[in-house]
Amino acid sequence: MTTKNRILDAAEKLFADKGFNGTSLREITSLAEVNLAAVNYHFGSKKELIKAVMSRYMNELSPNLELALTNVCDSSDKPSLVAVFSAFVEPLLALNHFKENGTSNFLQLLGRGYTDSQGFLRWFLTTRYPTLINGFVAAVHKAYPELSAEDMFWRLHFTMGTIVFTMSSSDALMDIAKNDFDRNVDISGVIKQVIPYVAAGVGAPI
Repeated sequence: MTTKNRILDAAEKLFADKGFNGTSLREITSLAEVNLAAVNYHFGSKKELIKAVMSRYMNELSPNLELALTNVCDSSDKPSLVAVFSAFVEPLLALNHFKENGTSNFLQLLGRGYTDSQGFLRWFLTTRYPTLINGFVAAVHKAYPELSAEDMFWRLHFTMGTIVFTMSSSDALMDIAKNDFDRNVDISGVIKQVIPYVAAGVGAPI
């Protein structure tokens, strides 16, 4: 494994476990067994390292999710919101083939980007992957054309908050499902549980 990939893997693990704010470069270099100069050489700063960790997943996810959203829009003059949000399932689960526990890791990292107040990361994702963001907004608009731009903003903001909270506590939710309801739920099951809820919220009467 290259030095760059060792740094990325170590950073990913620590960011997911401890958050972006709670992880120091010293901890990353210790886990990756490299010196600080190697991090500076390959990435330049902690912010650039965070972007690189997220980009590994986004570069894998984006084309698959863009295609899934396009297929939903092409399949119906007015797709359901459940269908729009369900388009995320297979592309997200495919991240498990990209990396071990890739789906959970990515969603946890995405959640960290919000709970750790990493505004630069949200800006980076929306400007680096505008086709994906625009495709999702277009799909929601096609499913619910009555939504104004302001309504869309608020509802998708609340949706992101719901998903971030759910995924950041997915391990605890899976334990509760097992202990309280004798249900074995994996990350796929958690995603499928949240879809009807967020679709109903976005689709609530104006």
